[in-house]
Amino acid sequence: MSSPTVVADPLHLVLGDEELLVERAMWAAVGAARAADPEADFSRVKVSELTPPELAEMLSPSLFAEARVLAIESAQDAGKEIAEALLVHAKQPAEGVTLIVLHNGGGRAKHAKELPNALKKVGARVTECKKLTKPADREAFVRDEIRRAGGKSDSGGVSALIEAVGSDLRELSAAASQLVADTGGKIDADAVGRYYRGRAEVTGFAVAEKAVVGDRAGALEALRWAIQLGVPHVLIADALADSVRTIGRVAAAGGRNDPYRLAGDLGMPAWKVKKAQSQSRGWTPTSLAAALQVVAEVNAGVKGMAADADYALEKTVLRLVSLRNQRN
Repeated sequence: MSSPTVVADPLHLVLGDEELLVERAMWAAVGAARAADPEADFSRVKVSELTPPELAEMLSPSLFAEARVLAIESAQDAGKEIAEALLVHAKQPAEGVTLIVLHNGGGRAKHAKELPNALKKVGARVTECKKLTKPADREAFVRDEIRRAGGKSDSGGVSALIEAVGSDLRELSAAASQLVADTGGKIDADAVGRYYRGRAEVTGFAVAEKAVVGDRAGALEALRWAIQLGVPHVLIADALADSVRTIGRVAAAGGRNDPYRLAGDLGMPAWKVKKAQSQSRGWTPTSLAAALQVVAEVNAGVKGMAADADYALEKTVLRLVSLRNQRN
């Protein structure tokens, strides 16, 4: 019994401007074409570098019946003739030719801006690659990356990884794969903390997280370790200030309200709101006001006003712990 023939989609529209997702979608389309014909020739070209005759030649069937895959980049910049030629081909694809159109969704000229809808109407296979601007979408991306790499994660691990690495998808993807490979596949906040222990951003926030929940011993240990590693004093001070300000903002906005609604109101990621809601227990408006004054003073101190920056930070940590633990 023969295996079923693989038939590739002749027309793909990759729509959006999230670079990593666009690249992946393009290579997925190439892979699908090569699953149908492993010898398929692939080429990619920016639309601005094409003339109508060149495009016509690229989209023509091969004289030797060889399969072709052509990716047209930056289709939002297409001139009228090129846009029309793409649509003509899309309506009647040449046999053995797979066309991949990469379009960011914009375009100055009307014909270029309307190209995606026109391609959709003639049956293009569409992959959306919009920027991941919502925190929930970025968290979902990280969870998927960990799963793709063969690992498992919890919400704390996902949040910690985003906090440690930032919002760039390429860096998040690489970090997720590396963590899975180096930690046995279980990604939680502790695993991320151990792995990124040498990063200043993490160590600074590790000090702050211990201080704002009143963990005196943990905060002092994290602080001394960070200083020993050579973490800049200003980064530790900034982390302390950020944590206190975030707790203050969340508490003022209604700390026990729905974190996702608060995230939208405050322009913060939901994971950061949830963390601040947990950390805000034990704080009062009075103690938070005092804490804001303390972190403002240490910020100025580590930038030159304090004679001993190490001592200034230790004094600040102890003061924050005291404010958090004082009886109200």
